[in-house]
Amino acid sequence: MQQLYFALDLHDDPALIAKYEEWHRPDRIWPEIVQSLRTAGVNELRILRCGNRLIMVIEASAEFSISKLTTLQSENPRVQEWEALMWRFQSPLPFAGVGEKWVPMTPIFSLRETLTAQKGDEAGTAMPGE
Repeated sequence: MQQLYFALDLHDDPALIAKYEEWHRPDRIWPEIVQSLRTAGVNELRILRCGNRLIMVIEASAEFSISKLTTLQSENPRVQEWEALMWRFQSPLPFAGVGEKWVPMTPIFSLRETLTAQKGDEAGTAMPGE
């Protein structure tokens, strides 16, 4: 299982933000969008918002790849229609590449990984700063 993280902005307009959130309600999102994600190997996808900044978390099978998802989505007219609709609400990050929407994020800390690494240290070894 892998977790991937992405960021994207929305236009800083409360009415547009509310509409974007409305489109993502379970009763509004198009079934073809959900199916395309499942077909690509996505087990869970969450989008979180703070102000006009979005964070997307993808939990996917080990076989999942962004390139596979991108290819599947580019070949699906309904997904392309959805993407065009969503682009009316979205705004690229200032450092995004040309045509790039969701920008990959780099994880920098994990409590679980840190605890696992620390358990691997010799017993009795003091932590830095102790």
